[in-house]
Formats: sequence, structure tokens, C-alpha cells
Amino acid sequence: MPRSWMLVLLVLIQPGLLIAATKIDDIRIEGLQRVSADSVFAILPLRVGDTPSEALVAQTVREIFRSGNFQDVEVGLDDSVLVIKVAERPSISEISIEGNKAIRSEDLLEGLEKQGMAEGRVFQRATLEGMRRELARQYSSQGRYDATVTTDVVAEPRNRVAIDIVVDEGKPARIKQINIVGNRAFSDQELLERMELRARGFFTAFNGKNKYAREKLSGDIENIEAYYRDRGYIRFRVAAANVSLGPRKDSVYISITVEEGER
Repeated sequence: MPRSWMLVLLVLIQPGLLIAATKIDDIRIEGLQRVSADSVFAILPLRVGDTPSEALVAQTVREIFRSGNFQDVEVGLDDSVLVIKVAERPSISEISIEGNKAIRSEDLLEGLEKQGMAEGRVFQRATLEGMRRELARQYSSQGRYDATVTTDVVAEPRNRVAIDIVVDEGKPARIKQINIVGNRAFSDQELLERMELRARGFFTAFNGKNKYAREKLSGDIENIEAYYRDRGYIRFRVAAANVSLGPRKDSVYISITVEEGER
């Protein structure tokens, strides 16, 4: 039988192309560099001894693409040998970050790694958008809502890429107002004194307590909960803590809703 090749597109538009094929005597994978052959064989729906069909070939291509390791796949027959040609996606050789001062590079890289983006991992174009989202999330947790992230991908030998990230951290948003709703046993002022965060004022401009950070708000909520429970309000809980931004993303409004329960 002459050597024949087909893309998955051909499989879809030329029904019957493999129907008459004999049983598969061997399976050969070509084009592997970093990915092991065993990992590809493990996901193949076709085995030695099977008779290929359009459905099985199409499923083979889908499963290989679904692994996320490859950017191109071709399936064809060389006599009774099923030959799978693949082109691997590049791997990430290095991630460098510049422009960051408020958050250490180690912490930013750790956050990226938790999202599956790290040196040695497979690179996809969607990786860049995922990186931008994760870094924006880390900066917004510190109240830097206007932080911007730009990325540059540099091709390197052996099918690898280096990713250069430049961060403009922007300025932290300032707390303009803190409202507490639902409190009857203790005044707003009494509860606000339990908090590290403060609304914008003369002194907070110098001590930085009006700079919003998600971790600080979580700590302040714990302080309010402890204040109530130490005074006999065992069923007290914070029902909601909502944070909203001003139109220019430079001011923050915090609303904390409490349910005191019985003492």
C-alpha cells in the first residue's frame, strides 16, 4: 500500500479513507522531543491489532491535542504501520519579572506556578493571558487596581521560549469610607477602632492605614468577630464584606454587614 498521510481535516471530509485498512501491526510516533512516547501511547484509543476507522483516527487526533502538549498532529498509514506525526508546543525556559517593588518576584512566580505557569511547563498563547490575570489578581489583593502587566515572548533554541514580564504597579487605592451595618450593641466608632484599616484622613496619609489590602480587611474582620465573642456574642458573624471601587480605581468603599445574634 503506498504511503498516505492525512490531517484530521481530511479524516472529516474523506469518509471511508481508512475503512479498508488492514489491522495495525505497529504504531510509530515521530517528532517527539520533550514528551515521552509512553505518555502519548497511554492516551491513544488505537492499539496494535486494531483496525482503524475514521472515528478512531479522529478520536486519536482529539486525544493527542487534548493533552495540551502539541500544536500539530498528523495521522497516516505506512503499509500496516500507523504513523503519528506530532509537533510539540514549546516549553518555558525562563520567566523574568521587572518593575515590581511592592510584591517580591518570588511571590509573583509562586502565584504563577500555582496556576500551572512555570519554567519547564508547556507554553501556549493562552498562557500569556493567564499570566496577566494572575498577576493582576495579586496586585488587586494589595489594592493596586490600576497595575498593568506587559509580556514579551522570546523564541530560544530547542523549541523553548523565554517570557519577559514588565509590571507597572500603579498606586494603591485609598480607603474613602468604611460603613458597618447591623450593629446595635456597639457603635460604629467602637468597632472601627478594632480595625487596622482606616478611611482617608489627615493622619492616615502619613501612616498608610488608608491603603487597602485584602489581607488587612480579612484580619480586621477577625478582630471584630473576636471583639463580639469575647463579650458573649457567641453566634455573632460577619454576613458580608463588600468592597467597591471609585470610577478612577484610586478610592475604595468598604461595607461590612454584621449579624450580632443573642448574647
